[in-house]
Amino acid sequence: MLAAGSIRSVVTILARGPARDAAGQPLAEAWAPFANVRANVRHLSGAAAIKADGEASVVRASMRIRYREDITAGMRAQEGADLYNIDAVLPDKVRREFVDLACTLTK
Repeated sequence: MLAAGSIRSVVTILARGPARDAAGQPLAEAWAPFANVRANVRHLSGAAAIKADGEASVVRASMRIRYREDITAGMRAQEGADLYNIDAVLPDKVRREFVDLACTLTK
């Protein structure tokens, strides 16, 4: 069972969708809030790599949220100032209690 005390962080799930300017004209696609969820955020690893003559770091994280079926890979998650790409969605299909989001920190 997913204990309420273990899901302490508030995370905003962002989905890509069309944005409009003040006049209602379509703009390039933008990220917009999709849902606010509570999550247990765990940073799993950090790795450094050399890319294009510069060092880049990769931080992988897992976010465990209550079970839902409307979050997909390709969305983003935001916790405070941290922004994550959701790389995979791993639902608990047996008990339908939680969903693990495999993420990569982008900012």
